[in-house]
Amino acid sequence: MNGLERVMETALFNSRWILAPFYFGLVISLIGMLVHFGRQLVEFILHVPGATESDITLGVLGLIDITFTANLLIIVIFSGYENFVSRIDTGDHDKPQWMAKVDFGGLKQKLMTSIVAISAIQVLKAFMNLDKMAKPEILGWLVGIHVVFLGSMLVLAIVDRLEVLSDQKSSKEAKRP
Repeated sequence: MNGLERVMETALFNSRWILAPFYFGLVISLIGMLVHFGRQLVEFILHVPGATESDITLGVLGLIDITFTANLLIIVIFSGYENFVSRIDTGDHDKPQWMAKVDFGGLKQKLMTSIVAISAIQVLKAFMNLDKMAKPEILGWLVGIHVVFLGSMLVLAIVDRLEVLSDQKSSKEAKRP
């Protein structure tokens, strides 16, 4: 039974590599986002001369929105790959400080923070476009969804904090003679 168990455990352990194509697919989607960002940037620049202050703000917010989403992708790609597949050997290249420090709990926090930031931008864009909106009640839905994201982030932060406190308490009790 020991040989069969070893084969099964090896297969299970190596199955983590099935995730690698998922992360590569996210890299390809990041390239797609770059193309979209470039197109949006060109449109923004071409419309700046005749744009109102509101139009410029909305254009910049759109660019920030795409950038936040791209940042989110990078966080998921690097942290997910390092946490679940394998360490990334960067050789002589600079490695972002956060990359080796983000565990699964940190990944959840960064993910939720990015989602809340993206959601906030969407709400602000809708608010600034309220006069052009066909259905103004959509703003209410966007605000409601944003509040749900904020609540989810808060709950995650509280749970993570309680977990850290529990771990600290357990380690202190284990050190007592």
